[in-house]
Amino acid sequence: MKSGWSDKDAQEFVTRYAPKGVNEDLAVRTYTTRLLGSDPKMVLHGGGNTSVKTRIKDQLGEDVDVICIKGSGWDMGVIEPVGLPAVRLEPLRKLRKLDKLSDEDMVNYQRINLLDSTAPNPSVETLLHAFLPHKFIDHVHSTAVLALTDQPDNKALVQEVYGDRVAYVPYTIPGFALAKAVAEVFDKHPKAEGLILLQHGIFTMGDTAEQAYSRMIEFVTMAEERLKLQRKTIVAAKLPSNLASVPQIAPILRGAVAIEKNATAGTAKRQLLDFRTNPQILAYVNGAELSRYSQVGVVTPDHTIRTKNWPVIVPAPEAGKLDQWKKDVEEAVAAYVARYHRYFEDNNAKSAVKKKELDPLPRVILVPGLGMFGVGGSAKDAAIAADIAENAVAVITDAEAMGEYRSISEFDMFEVEYWSLEQAKLGKSNEKSLARQVAVITGGGSGIGAATARAMAKEGTEVAVLDRDLGAAQAVAKKIGGKALPVECDVTSAQSVRAAFDAVVSAFGGVDIVVSNAGAAWQGTIGTVDDEILRKSFELNFWAHQAVAQHATRIMQAQGTFGCLLFNTSKQAVNPGKDFGPYGLPKAATLFLVKQYALDHGKDGIRANAVNADRIRSGLLTDDMVAARSKARGVSETDYMSGNLLKREVTAEDVADAFVYLATATKTTAAVVTVDGGNIEASMR
Repeated sequence: MKSGWSDKDAQEFVTRYAPKGVNEDLAVRTYTTRLLGSDPKMVLHGGGNTSVKTRIKDQLGEDVDVICIKGSGWDMGVIEPVGLPAVRLEPLRKLRKLDKLSDEDMVNYQRINLLDSTAPNPSVETLLHAFLPHKFIDHVHSTAVLALTDQPDNKALVQEVYGDRVAYVPYTIPGFALAKAVAEVFDKHPKAEGLILLQHGIFTMGDTAEQAYSRMIEFVTMAEERLKLQRKTIVAAKLPSNLASVPQIAPILRGAVAIEKNATAGTAKRQLLDFRTNPQILAYVNGAELSRYSQVGVVTPDHTIRTKNWPVIVPAPEAGKLDQWKKDVEEAVAAYVARYHRYFEDNNAKSAVKKKELDPLPRVILVPGLGMFGVGGSAKDAAIAADIAENAVAVITDAEAMGEYRSISEFDMFEVEYWSLEQAKLGKSNEKSLARQVAVITGGGSGIGAATARAMAKEGTEVAVLDRDLGAAQAVAKKIGGKALPVECDVTSAQSVRAAFDAVVSAFGGVDIVVSNAGAAWQGTIGTVDDEILRKSFELNFWAHQAVAQHATRIMQAQGTFGCLLFNTSKQAVNPGKDFGPYGLPKAATLFLVKQYALDHGKDGIRANAVNADRIRSGLLTDDMVAARSKARGVSETDYMSGNLLKREVTAEDVADAFVYLATATKTTAAVVTVDGGNIEASMR
């Protein structure tokens, strides 16, 4: 492992934060914390912690000895000084004389000794850092160190690699007991430059930030060098020669790991998927002993809240045999759930404080032949689970290469998974109305499509923006932020539509809401219009809707978690306009298509609804067209656009709101919602 330290960069941090009242110690502490946190082989998603003991003036202007330590849940890779809250040091050190201290009292005591009451909660390992004498302390969950210590003979290996330079600490759940244990170990090894905490990573200490950081790089490198010795490879299992693809299997998996399915209400508590594969992952999931080494437990207990303690293994998916594979997957998940229930019941009976069982569904899926999926309530959570699972693959692969992978006991894993301070890292929030769903919007690069993509994302959906203009789709996705997915798609091409849906499924695991919006307005007198114009209009304004809906329905049926098809049909479907036949005729056919999908697929829990809109400024109704239509009718542009009963111009955002409403209306299907400010001639009968 190479050092990233730079005197120039360290000084730049000092210079950057000095005007904000941040002293040099904290500025350089921020710098090295980011160095460590930016390497996934060191730290993942809020894990690890760092600290510095320094002096800061309080509100009275008096110098106070404090420990600035990473706030709970902060990401070390992007941390700011405010993410290292200052806690009065001496009161913390006095706690060491206590025999025991509850988690709640520990957290409260740390908070009442904050210099800033609005600061984040200090790390659950604040006392561990406080009880040690060193100025700078670093703690990471290095994959190399975990592989070295997740072994039956871990103490001997640590002593072989590090000798007396580090002290060895048996596994203890983080908190007051661990802080006391570490302090007692250090008292016996006062010259130690670091600490190895079994199944919990490595600590290094120093008088300066550079010294603590450099020791970390050195010690991790020593572990990496040891892992290169006496390596054996994972023996591969025999797999089918013709495997199904990720887009084919992901919806099946996603349906199998849904937390709830309520057919009566037409609702489901879904999860999102994040697929990963590479040579190391493939060697791991293809291993003949996968069912042994993958089920031992987490590489470090910090990961359990994101991945649970073990993944679910499903069979290798053979192409052409997915009906049977779906049954096998459902059986594997059912067995996983039953195992989780037993795990909870057995360990809850042993626990001093009785817990309430969390959902029993897996957060990682291993698929021999293909790779693995992270699972979560959002695309972000699924990606975090996948990141951690990928890290676990690296650790377990290295551990198996040099010996045999071991984890902490099942009861210890249970205690961490159900530890209130660990669960608090996930935060508490009310989910939005369309959370846990994937929405696909065609023609999403502008107008109604762009407005709908934004509105859907605002309500919690993961959004795929489809448009034939990839640049426009990317611009909309960028404004939405998060993991919004831009996809180039020509909806008049069956191949392009298939590829677009495959991309969405590969990114999120499936599809729940489709807004079939893309369209264009061809004009012409119906008795004289060229057949070519009429056929082009039908290709885009009817057949494209059918292609999009067919692919969406295929995926929704595979998931088995219901779904929602939404169509932009236009008032032209019921109230034809003069010389607008080429546009209105296919739109009328699409309106019937909506009702046919509602009729044929209601049994699958798939709803089909439409929005009829009129006079919306967009790619269809451009400013030039507004001017032309206004002139043709002999009215001003303002009067033309507000030519409805309410005398108000209707916007793309108004139409988007209607689509959102229909997406949430779980007992509404075959409906047409009119958004036109009141056009009595176009009202439905």
